[in-house]
Amino acid sequence: MSDPLFTVAEQVVLVSGGSRGIGRAIASGFAERGARVVITGRDASTLEQTATELSQGGVHPVIAMVCDVSQSSQIEALVGDLLTHFDQIDTLINVAGVNRRKPVLEVTEDDYDFVIGINLKGAFLLSQAIGRHMVERGGGCQINIASLNTDRPLKDVAPYAMSKAAMGHMTRSLAVEWGPAGVRVNGIAPGFILTDLTAKLWANPEMQEWGIRNTPQRRLGQPEDMVGAALFLASDASRFMTGQTIFVDGGFTAGWNWPIPVGGGQ
Repeated sequence: MSDPLFTVAEQVVLVSGGSRGIGRAIASGFAERGARVVITGRDASTLEQTATELSQGGVHPVIAMVCDVSQSSQIEALVGDLLTHFDQIDTLINVAGVNRRKPVLEVTEDDYDFVIGINLKGAFLLSQAIGRHMVERGGGCQINIASLNTDRPLKDVAPYAMSKAAMGHMTRSLAVEWGPAGVRVNGIAPGFILTDLTAKLWANPEMQEWGIRNTPQRRLGQPEDMVGAALFLASDASRFMTGQTIFVDGGFTAGWNWPIPVGGGQ
């Protein structure tokens, strides 16, 4: 029998960037436990395929809605459609993220705008739009997927690191401002995770060996390793917790005194 303290059954949960990687794993974890899950992303065909696959293991059908979170007009349309389909939105999980890995002196204005536009601007605009509804109804939960770079900047990812550091402060700011309205805002900072976003990095045998050797649990993470923390933060088990970012990194940040191989960075 499931523990009601940790249940997310019947919650309406929106997962941005839910078609692949960490977002897909989290969406699957919530769907399997009875949540009513909506996933968003920019690629309609990938979204629909993911929704179909996740629905097979879920209690309720998983719904796909196309949305580019860097575009406020698309966010407005998304929230309108959600509130037409459901009476409320219980949990928002901001996962959508991109990276362009290169040295600072090679970063173009387009690189900067692309990364910041989705990782930070997009997360803020979506949080704001959903937060408006949550504040009005007097409750809700938001979870921001941050990064090791929220606290530990790594090599060749300056715009990405900046966006994730800012996300950490955004998490705290929203928690303070919306706390009196019953809205909790927390974050999860994944460690070195094997996803599409990091596939090229970990294809380098030297980097993979370094990552495993310097992670106390002696392995790279999988997207599914993020599910437990997300379920905890969305449930009543964390009801007196807000403004916090949990590092789910196999212990990497407990040390952080190792040189990074040339060409490294997360």
